[in-house]
Amino acid sequence: MTIRYTRTARSLHWLMALLLTGLVGLGFYMQTMPLSPTKLQVYSWHKWLGITIFLLAVIRLAWRAGHTPPALPDHMGPFERLAAHGGHVALYLLMLGIPLSGWLMSSAMGFQTVWFGILPLPDLLARDRELGKSLAQVHATLNIALIVMVVLHILAALKHQFIDKDQILSRMMFTSSKEK
Repeated sequence: MTIRYTRTARSLHWLMALLLTGLVGLGFYMQTMPLSPTKLQVYSWHKWLGITIFLLAVIRLAWRAGHTPPALPDHMGPFERLAAHGGHVALYLLMLGIPLSGWLMSSAMGFQTVWFGILPLPDLLARDRELGKSLAQVHATLNIALIVMVVLHILAALKHQFIDKDQILSRMMFTSSKEK
């Protein structure tokens, strides 16, 4: 029985955790900035990270499709198993939906997304400022949902580590160079 996630799965998990933390922080920060060239650059960085996270989420899903994750502990009841699986599904949907909503919003607002300032991505919608404003609300709401889901994810991991003591958290951690 597999007791740990693969090194690739763990690397993608922690890379995305770092990028998502930075992206959400950057998103809140840029909202407080006055309109300036610096603010426009920060918006570009935010878009670059969002598209990168979208692509990494697709890679994670592809990796997961070919690699069975470790089984949940036997002591977990049906509700807890459903919550674990539902939480992961929600996180994946949000990691895909948030960048997509941002891209749709940018398209509707008339601002093309150019990944890393090099690769122009096609606009997904025709320019429609009212739709863009609605999509901005969707984007903000999905981000709040992501923050809530990440907090619940962390709390669940800590519960398993310190209350259940069932090593769930260690499945996603890196150890010494000699993997067990």
